[in-house]
Amino acid sequence: MIPMILGVVGLVGLFQVFITPERLASFFTGNMWYDTLVGTIAGGIAAGQAMVSYIIGGELLKEGISMYAVSAFVLSWVTLGVVQLPLEVEVLGMRFTIVRNLLAFVFTIFVAIVTVWSVRHVS
Repeated sequence: MIPMILGVVGLVGLFQVFITPERLASFFTGNMWYDTLVGTIAGGIAAGQAMVSYIIGGELLKEGISMYAVSAFVLSWVTLGVVQLPLEVEVLGMRFTIVRNLLAFVFTIFVAIVTVWSVRHVS
């Protein structure tokens, strides 16, 4: 696990150097639907271990990115798999892969919004 943790720390460092907080914030408007959609797409394209998404999500929150975007990012990182699509199609079939990813996309948006709503109303 140490090489993976060192890799994450290195990537976060590079991310902070090349992607300024202003540039990152420009992708998000504060609009619940737009931020959730952008977070879902970004997480679906990204690939890696779930643990890494939590670290990146925490850093995004520190930079002022909305909870909608971050929760959608973490959820889609785990449930969507754009990078793994060719392998999934080969192993599970085209129809199953398309249906699973479409359902995961829709439910990621729904769960992210409900998660933020519930966190705000509980605290």
